Amino acid sequence: MIINAAADLAQMAKSLEDSGDYRVLRRLVPKHVFTPIPTNQPVKIGIVLDVETTGLDAKTDEVTELAMVKFSYLPNGRIGHVIDTFAALNEPTNPIPPEITALTGITNEMVAGQHIDPAAVSSFVADANVIIAHNANFDRRFAERYWPEFEQKHWACSAIEIEWRSHGFEGSRLAYLLAGAGLFHHALRAVDDCRALLEILAMTLGTTARPVLACLLEHARRNTVRIWAEGTPYDFKDQLKKRKYRWNDGNDGRLKSWHVDIDEQLLERS
Repeated sequence: MIINAAADLAQMAKSLEDSGDYRVLRRLVPKHVFTPIPTNQPVKIGIVLDVETTGLDAKTDEVTELAMVKFSYLPNGRIGHVIDTFAALNEPTNPIPPEITALTGITNEMVAGQHIDPAAVSSFVADANVIIAHNANFDRRFAERYWPEFEQKHWACSAIEIEWRSHGFEGSRLAYLLAGAGLFHHALRAVDDCRALLEILAMTLGTTARPVLACLLEHARRNTVRIWAEGTPYDFKDQLKKRKYRWNDGNDGRLKSWHVDIDEQLLERS
């Protein structure tokens, strides 16, 4: 007997989960509306952003794809609805390296003759209160280099500004977060990752009973101080990682060194 009705499949999944011996991941179906908001309710505007590039060096490598999903949200961090999406390819000056194509799926044939319109980008982000990326340290450097209006925007990093492990997740990679929420997705383009991240931002963290977005924005608003561990011997790297230090490779013009960002208030108390 072939079972193909959605209700039957859902019941099968529930039976497996109820047994305690299985865990079922459901395919992510991106939402358009998360929280119905009356038209007269004031909202803020957020953008989830992802860039694909020819490499890691923000000074010399080039953007091959820019994807953005614009959404509304309430002061309490509840996401309203998706307002618009932006997805565009860009042909770089030099061919895309094979290893980058293997990683991103973007080929030289796909980007041939493609160009990202700066005016379209500027118009799309004009009303945004915050730009969110899952590796903002990377995405922001490229975005600001190509489109200067991003320099005037507030940024938040969903990868490092949420203590995901303390909330029961295996790690901060998007696939880990989706799996922790019982979901999976097939990202064919960067915009698919943006939609997936928006689903994560809309989740309620069980440890706080608050939306992920609310916790992220609260952390992003804090004043922080960056401490550099310049000249630290290689043998100390594991200890630094345990203390949440991150490595900077120097491609952004700053120190090639380990560093950690600390809440300014905590530093003042120490």
